[in-house]
Amino acid sequence: MKLNSITILILFFCFSIGFSQELKPFKEGDRVAFLGNSITEAGYYENYIWLYYMTHFPEERLKIMNAGIGGDTAEMMNARFNDDVLALDPNYIVLTFGMNDSGYFEFWEENADEIAQKKVENSLKYFKEIQQKFQNNPEITPVIMSGSPFDETAKIDANNFDGKKETIEKIVAFQEAAAKKNNWSYVDLYHSMLSITEREQLKDSSYTITGPDRIHPGKPGHLVMAALFLKNQGLAGQVISDIQINAKKAKLDKTLNAEIQNLKANKTQVSYNYKARSLPFPIDSVSGTWGNPHKQHEALAVYPFIKEFNQELLKIDNLKNGNYQLSIDGENIAQFTSDSLAKGINLALLSNTPQYKQAKNIMFLNDVRAEIENKMRQYAWVQFNFMKERDLLFADSQEAFDTVNAIKEGFLPSKVGYYQTLRFKKIREMWQEDMEEITNMIYEMNQPKEHSIRLALIE
Repeated sequence: MKLNSITILILFFCFSIGFSQELKPFKEGDRVAFLGNSITEAGYYENYIWLYYMTHFPEERLKIMNAGIGGDTAEMMNARFNDDVLALDPNYIVLTFGMNDSGYFEFWEENADEIAQKKVENSLKYFKEIQQKFQNNPEITPVIMSGSPFDETAKIDANNFDGKKETIEKIVAFQEAAAKKNNWSYVDLYHSMLSITEREQLKDSSYTITGPDRIHPGKPGHLVMAALFLKNQGLAGQVISDIQINAKKAKLDKTLNAEIQNLKANKTQVSYNYKARSLPFPIDSVSGTWGNPHKQHEALAVYPFIKEFNQELLKIDNLKNGNYQLSIDGENIAQFTSDSLAKGINLALLSNTPQYKQAKNIMFLNDVRAEIENKMRQYAWVQFNFMKERDLLFADSQEAFDTVNAIKEGFLPSKVGYYQTLRFKKIREMWQEDMEEITNMIYEMNQPKEHSIRLALIE
């Protein structure tokens, strides 16, 4: 059997001694930069990861930063590593690439296999240079994360590139091998998302987790990406709270991640003061993204997010048979049967509880912060995809603006408005201060509150 050069390189990595490091949960004070392409630049999965930390660990403030630029490859990420990513002063860098490295319309050429081979080799070449940069900055913890898959199999009306999936898998292979070789943490989004895709397409051949262009996941895909990342950190199964009460004995049988005071109970009613250490994770059922109408909540049909990350459990035994009214802070919330209460209910599914409303406000503010950050990434796109090769990096002069404004083709015209605004340092500083102030608001507003809980038999 004849082995090509890229196969030999991958085999070399795979058989090198080493194991990927366990990815530990982030802790207070961590500054985490996600370095990637347009999927990262969109900002949703990073936003959801941070929202989980904001709601589940409100006492531990950290910072998650978007270092994505649309269209980037490993080569382009390597070129901006110092000026863009290190400038964020991270102590973690999560690196993901592969979608653009593997090519697109080249797969329609007669020599597509040869072109793909060269693209993989080029990606590996610059990935090695990034690895060296990691080694030159030992204060930074690298995390290698495979990207989301290209969907070759969905029966949808979109350009398809036969062979791109296989090419991406070669990149994923050397990413994982390098993580093991260097004893770095590795997060495999690719195979987990591919498994979901294959499973769901057995039911519906048009299903795709990557969206209508086969490339860019919408909000459901980003929620799955966030969940897989958090699961790799060992956070699946961490409850918001878990409360079990024996009504007949007026006894608290279990309390986890919460404080319960003033418990009063009998066979027809239960009341107590409740303060969880975490908030529910709010699910968005309204907004889609540009070019992708799918809503975040659609992810719940294909991934057990609620079971793994959103459990605010309440179980009450030995109640008299009947229907019970749940009220929180004097407001009627929902009704439950004694049987369902004995089996246990999940308060995180109730969007009208005060704690869920509190979490939704956190989600809203985090979205506002992310919108500002995304505009800053458009400025970065102009700098590193246009200005740098013209020796105008961060020049931000009238000449620089005129140069940008003269281009009327490609992606650049869509970025001109952002650049026109953000080329002024004072405005960039103002927007950075705005993001910091919003984050301050979040970490003031995300502190769990004590609530008065009451369940009473409906006569």
